[in-house]
Amino acid sequence: MPTAAIPRVDPLNDGAHIAVVGAGLMGHGIAQVFAHAGHRVSIYDPVPAMLATVDERIRRNLADLGEDPEAARRVQTHSTIAAAVTGAAFVFEAGPENLAVKREIFAAIEAAATPTAILASNTSVIPITQIMAGLARPGRALGTHWWNPAPLVPLVEVIKTPSTTAAAVASMTTLLRDAGKTPVTVEKDVPGFVGNRLQHALWREAIALVANGVCDAATVDTVVKASFGRRLAVLGPLENADLVGTDLTLAIHETVLADLDRTPGPSPYLRELVAAGKLGMKSGEGFTRWSPEAQAQLRRRVTEYLKSLDAQGI
Repeated sequence: MPTAAIPRVDPLNDGAHIAVVGAGLMGHGIAQVFAHAGHRVSIYDPVPAMLATVDERIRRNLADLGEDPEAARRVQTHSTIAAAVTGAAFVFEAGPENLAVKREIFAAIEAAATPTAILASNTSVIPITQIMAGLARPGRALGTHWWNPAPLVPLVEVIKTPSTTAAAVASMTTLLRDAGKTPVTVEKDVPGFVGNRLQHALWREAIALVANGVCDAATVDTVVKASFGRRLAVLGPLENADLVGTDLTLAIHETVLADLDRTPGPSPYLRELVAAGKLGMKSGEGFTRWSPEAQAQLRRRVTEYLKSLDAQGI
């Protein structure tokens, strides 16, 4: 079926109607961003308790950020996907990280959405092409990978599939930029996109260092936070490579790359942790032990740090 024409939208002037499917950690944050930007937001979740607390959660978040909690009034809850997406110009799916579930969600979304609505998945790693494979109008479908917490982390990766139209990307980019986000276009739909491929390449080596007895988990985290991690907000890896010189970068790679971890799948050490029920903060122990007090302290530290960067416009 031919792709319907997708209009260019000036979201702040036209007052775009936004729909969000999923009211959990990411969904309510996405709804908050657009409500704060002045848009009317419809949100759905299959769990009634999640819908019942959306207003409270958004108001609390806005107040904590020093923003007007009354923006939460722009968010309206709905008990069905059809009711939430009907008439929306943009639909954001923020459901479970499960391909089959996401396909079911998008089948329901497409059945109720207008032919010109732009449909976006907030998956962290699943290729968008796989998620959107069953759509009748794949040209208006793409990925928008937000980062947690959505109101405080600027980046949104806009991922194209081979079918995504330039108009859909342009409209989504405009919407996100005008809502205060930093959208980037991912031209090729690969698992993990850009951010998570980089992040988990680092995590793989970090786990390998601990598993091989090079150092403990606390040392890994200290090394990252007290060295190159301090520069990352203002100096990307390829900028850094140019800064020190591509010749020096090559010389370092000739020595170190052959010794880096190349495990083709998840680390056996990570599998052992999960099998032993050491699931991180949710169980009180993962790579290290976490008391409730330590968990709360870390979450506060991360939130306050992100708020400080946001206040500085970084």
